Amino acid sequence: MGDEIDLSNRDPNSLNSHLGTLHFNDIFGEPDGTHSIDCVWKLSHACFNLWKNLCYKLLTLCFGCCIAAEWGCEFAYIAFYHVWYITPCFKWLEINCGVCQRLYAMCINCCMTPCFESCGGIFHHFKK
Repeated sequence: MGDEIDLSNRDPNSLNSHLGTLHFNDIFGEPDGTHSIDCVWKLSHACFNLWKNLCYKLLTLCFGCCIAAEWGCEFAYIAFYHVWYITPCFKWLEINCGVCQRLYAMCINCCMTPCFESCGGIFHHFKK
C-alpha cells in the first residue's frame, strides 16, 4: 500500500475541525469580579488537561481498533451493496423506464399529435 500515515497531521481533511483544540480556556472562564483562588484555577487547568488527555488515550486504546474495524466493515458493506444491488437496480430501472418512455412517446404521437396539429392548423389561420 502506498498510503503513509501522517502522525503529526491526523485530520488533514478537517473532518473534526468543529471540535476545535478543546483547551481549558475554551471550556471554562471566570468573568471579572468572580474569580476563584489562583491555586484552584491553576489546579483545575492541570486536572482538566491531564484527565482530558488520559481519558482520550485510554478510550482510544480500549476501543479505537474495534470501532475502526466496525467502520471498516460498514463501509465495505456499503460498497458491496452498491456494487451488487443498487447499481444493478438502477440499470434495471433504466432499461424498463426506457421501454415505458418509448410506449409513452408512441401514445402521445398516435393520440395527441393529430389533435395538436389540427388545433395548430385552426389557430394558424387566426394569425393572418
